[in-house]
Amino acid sequence: MTGVRARGRDAGQASPLYVFMLVSLLFLALAFFAVGQAGATRNGAQSAADAAALAAAKESRDRFDLGLLDGPGWEDLFGGELTGEDGCAAAHTYAAANGASVSECGALGDGRWGFRVTVRSVKPVGDTILPGTEGQHASATATAVVLPRCSFEAAADDVPDEEIPDGGNPDESRDDEAPADEAPTDGKKPSPGSLDCEGTKLDLDPLDLPDMSGLFEVRLTED
Repeated sequence: MTGVRARGRDAGQASPLYVFMLVSLLFLALAFFAVGQAGATRNGAQSAADAAALAAAKESRDRFDLGLLDGPGWEDLFGGELTGEDGCAAAHTYAAANGASVSECGALGDGRWGFRVTVRSVKPVGDTILPGTEGQHASATATAVVLPRCSFEAAADDVPDEEIPDGGNPDESRDDEAPADEAPTDGKKPSPGSLDCEGTKLDLDPLDLPDMSGLFEVRLTED
């Protein structure tokens, strides 16, 4: 009988410990779930910010009209001194498609052609065992820039006067060339210059200009 009572006491002592361990494990599981849920919300917000920033930069690039450029304008464009129009309307569209809303969007204004976008998740983290998460929304920021794929070389007629070799006369015209202030006799606009795109040479034709997507890439970058 003594042995039976001892086993009964051991069993009675083990039950509270078992319950405590079970509750602790359940609490840890719920805590990990809450952390994972918050992390998933943050990751979703970051994905939305990335998509929105890329969309803004791409919209600005694709809306740029190369036909409006003259020779110096081409140099400014590929030299980073000329940027495109606002593309933030596209940022709002892409953020919404990824479950977020745009809090801020604007051009970089630091010499780079690009946009910085901050978004806020539409849905909160939700109810968890962690207090206050039911009303928390994730925020994230991303920056995208427009970078040239090519280098530009101005046509000879567009070389600034200070680059004319010593002894040259910028007012003189060769017999086989039209004067600089006259249009070509065939009515065709002169080429502003040429491009070197990763070793591929391209003479620019004003009547058949390449697409901006072929001349400039859009990528995410660190602030």
